[in-house]
Amino acid sequence: MNYSKKSGQAAEDTALTYLKQHGLALIHKNFISRFGEIDLIMRDNDTLVFVEVRKRHTGIRDAIESITNAKQRKLVKSAQYYLLKTGFDVACRFDAVLLDNSQHIEWLKNIIIL
Repeated sequence: MNYSKKSGQAAEDTALTYLKQHGLALIHKNFISRFGEIDLIMRDNDTLVFVEVRKRHTGIRDAIESITNAKQRKLVKSAQYYLLKTGFDVACRFDAVLLDNSQHIEWLKNIIIL
């Protein structure tokens, strides 16, 4: 496993721990569809949460800026596919968990408004 993959996996593990500490429950990790990957799928009470995890050594701002419009479209398409595949008919939202090298965490809710 290369450094970038290890770093990404560590960021996802950190984000998962953080979200669990805030009451969310893991449904699926690294869901892959032909449209792209969803890092974490969590449950927050009655809401299904699709989570994009980003870590940038240059800081939180660069992490959020890396979630481009194209990436957002891929997340939405992957989420729609997941819902179709699983048959879930629940409220959904898209969140981002952002990290920097000092392990500062920023959790942004509802990053994509449909």
